[in-house]
Amino acid sequence: MNAREQAQWKWDHVAKPLHSLGLLEDMIVKIAGIHETANVRIDKRCALVFCADHGVVAEGVSQSGSEVTQLVAQSIAEGTANINLMAGFSNADVYAVDMGMLNPVPGTLDRRIAEGTANMAKQPAMTCEQAQSALQAGIDLVGEMKEKGYQIILTGEMGIGNTTASTAMSCALLEFSPEGLTGRGAGLSDAGLVRKRNAIERALSVNRPDANDPVDVLAKVGGLEIAGMAGAFLGGVEHRVPVIIDGVISAVAALVAARICPEAKDFMLPSHMSREPAALRIMDELELKPIIHADMALGEGTGAAALLPLLDMALRVYHGPHTFDDLGMDVYTPQEGKK
Repeated sequence: MNAREQAQWKWDHVAKPLHSLGLLEDMIVKIAGIHETANVRIDKRCALVFCADHGVVAEGVSQSGSEVTQLVAQSIAEGTANINLMAGFSNADVYAVDMGMLNPVPGTLDRRIAEGTANMAKQPAMTCEQAQSALQAGIDLVGEMKEKGYQIILTGEMGIGNTTASTAMSCALLEFSPEGLTGRGAGLSDAGLVRKRNAIERALSVNRPDANDPVDVLAKVGGLEIAGMAGAFLGGVEHRVPVIIDGVISAVAALVAARICPEAKDFMLPSHMSREPAALRIMDELELKPIIHADMALGEGTGAAALLPLLDMALRVYHGPHTFDDLGMDVYTPQEGKK
């Protein structure tokens, strides 16, 4: 038996109805396949929070300015942000990764490609070379984390204006209209929502991203932090590390990675279902089922962090002593065919 089969055998011998922990069981089996061992351990974990600024903020698409990116990134680097508090509950280390903020922040991992993106409503957000460099930075960072001993990686982001970029990318990749996919992000007013939708429509019209070329989409209407996250999902494949998807922005990055390398889906773990309109469509395309449905929209990797306690509880059962063998019973089997 391979590692996945061994993990499934182990689940089937736990004293409970078959597959009664549902998607949690599936995730443990998936991790076994990634790590190539049925002795599943995710004791050392980290969150990579990719940070960058967006030129499209000039179009009034967000309720705050780009300076907030720097402030939140500084809080993450200092260990006081929301993601630090939630990840700390599950003993996950948190790294803020500067992919391209307007103002550098001490304490972040410096992977800067540019000082933010250009205004995609008027021109491409970045060059293809910049997009490729950001992807490679994400891939390499996963390799660095694996060398440090991390067994599972959470993705998160911080970048004012990035729900606009992620929605534009979703529209391009899924070939869907901005009217159907544009949400309020961090809490836009009705007028702000109209500005956001209009900016996305202009960005798609001006740049004409190619739905069949994910790097083209990423470069023309994406963001540097989204590219870094997409690279992290590709790094999961290259370095055999499970990578957790957070909300819709992380999910768009996962979709880019899957379009570049379909095998990447086998190394992704979904956490929660974002309330942004594009989230469900992306998860359907990725054929992934988020476990948490809590109407979350905080970002920073907080939804990914919320998955860890659930996985930890599932692993307590998976590695626990409560098995059919210990109880002197046969493995639970369905009753069809029995008299």
